[in-house]
Amino acid sequence: MEIALVLVLLALVVIIGETLSQRLGAPAPLLLTVIGVGLSFLPGVPEIHLQPEIVLIGLLPPLLYTASLSTSLVDLKANLRPIMLLSVAAVLVTMVAVAVVTKALLPDIGWPVALAIGAIVAPPDAVAATAVGRRIGLPRRVVSVLEGESLLNDATALVALRTSIAAMVGGVSASGVLGDFLVAAGGGVLVGLVVYKVVAWVRRRLHDPLLDTAVSFVTPFAAYLLAETIYASGVISVVVAGLLLSHRSSTLQTAQGRIVESTTWRTISFLLENVVFLLIGLQARWIVEDLSGTDLALGTIVGVPLAVLVTVVVVRLAWVHLTRPLLGSRLGDRREPAGAAETTLIGWAGMRGVVTLAAALILPVDAPYRDLLLLVALTVVAGTLLLQGLTLPALTRALRVRPPDPADDALARATLLQQATSAGLARLEELETAENSAVASTIRQRLDQRTFAAWEQLSTTEGRQTPSEAYAELRRTMIVRERERVLHIRAKGKVPSPVVRQVLGMLDLEESMIDSSTTAREDIRATGSDGHLQCAELRAYPVAARASDPRCELCEREGIEVVALRQCLECGHVACCDSSPAQHASAHHRDTGHPVMQSAEPGESWRWCYVHHLAT
Repeated sequence: MEIALVLVLLALVVIIGETLSQRLGAPAPLLLTVIGVGLSFLPGVPEIHLQPEIVLIGLLPPLLYTASLSTSLVDLKANLRPIMLLSVAAVLVTMVAVAVVTKALLPDIGWPVALAIGAIVAPPDAVAATAVGRRIGLPRRVVSVLEGESLLNDATALVALRTSIAAMVGGVSASGVLGDFLVAAGGGVLVGLVVYKVVAWVRRRLHDPLLDTAVSFVTPFAAYLLAETIYASGVISVVVAGLLLSHRSSTLQTAQGRIVESTTWRTISFLLENVVFLLIGLQARWIVEDLSGTDLALGTIVGVPLAVLVTVVVVRLAWVHLTRPLLGSRLGDRREPAGAAETTLIGWAGMRGVVTLAAALILPVDAPYRDLLLLVALTVVAGTLLLQGLTLPALTRALRVRPPDPADDALARATLLQQATSAGLARLEELETAENSAVASTIRQRLDQRTFAAWEQLSTTEGRQTPSEAYAELRRTMIVRERERVLHIRAKGKVPSPVVRQVLGMLDLEESMIDSSTTAREDIRATGSDGHLQCAELRAYPVAARASDPRCELCEREGIEVVALRQCLECGHVACCDSSPAQHASAHHRDTGHPVMQSAEPGESWRWCYVHHLAT
């Protein structure tokens, strides 16, 4: 009963902390860590000892799995070199540097213990960096590197820690250390591949989204435990399985299964990530109290943790700048070098998390200075979270690094939808017959509406509604009335409740799609659009001066209402966009072959290439 009450209270504190973070504009992980530290010293709050088994077996697998599900395998491959430099090399360099500093401050600690604390504090957390990074709008490539790094660096650190602990009780050879790393990495990849193959085989035969999600729950724990059983890396096993299953989800799962799994894991991720930071703070009191009973000098108690904190921060910054020429990402056949600003952000975003604290608890009870080393781990975790986490937004602004632009995403989304629609329409032409021509015509209209809606999100025109905005407003009002009617019928008890739930679910899904589209449009209008040249035609036709009095003469002549105007960059002809009923801009391209149109609306400068269906 007491455990259940503690779990409920933890969840309540997390919900309250998340609400406060949104109102205060502070990242939830940092706020919850501070709340946890404060609560740990309040009388009456139960003392919670975080056991390493709970973290490494109960929390780490699902946290790694949900992180890998949201990580792009394509982005991971594009940034593989910087990820490996950070997740392996940087961890080992930090471990050695911390060991040297610790041995200098505590000469009698012994190298195995010094290396162990170095391995403990070396890996940045899989949750902390990306949780803070996404909130403040770090560049997407920086987030991709941090995600990839934090998915793999725990494996390096835990294997190094295991080797250091083995050295405390007996000798280890260089070949033995190398063998441990090879078994951990190779075995982890092998087990991850096996788990992926098994789950993929099962998913191809499952059509119930609930069963599919249940399989998803088992997957991270099975991958972790199987790998650890053969002394391989459970971390790598979970990551490999999660990345491959996520990458192949479109062919392995039904659409409904993907939706249910995504929603479920988002909820689990929200609770676990935030509970982790709260638990970190709650360890403060008992770690400090245990250390107060020792005969160590105050200078040692304060100096060693602070010295290690400074070391991990400085070493990471120095490492990323020394290896900056190697930190670029691959884009197709070329490699894009890392900029100084992005490199600095990657170096500063090295927040530590719960794995560091859990790893410290693995230290043998009779290890020299164990209580002090626990305080070192707590100081590094809390210090990096607060020092780097709180200053990361200001540093991002000072370096003038652009966050992801919603308008750029909207351009890419509209372009991708246009290309997908073209492929679909080509297939429709192959399948169309005299018998299904009416249905084919309806499908074309719906595809046009979908594509137009994507392009209309780019419109910054104020004072006029696009057709999609008018549709959203009217349809949302209709859904409210429809839902009221369904609830009224439900109250009479004449319709089976499963049917009522299905109808309400359909209405909810449609409304959520409308809300998502509206939010995207508002974000775009708040930020504007810059874009990038993406094809030869767009490079050949730069932005031109907008016509002084843009009008679609054909629409005026025919009395047709115009949604927005486009201007041909070859001849200057102005015509209505594809969201307008007459679509005279597209007709102009078909008649003349002129490849690029530019928006003729005030405040807009993006262009569209009809040849490659690309925009900038």
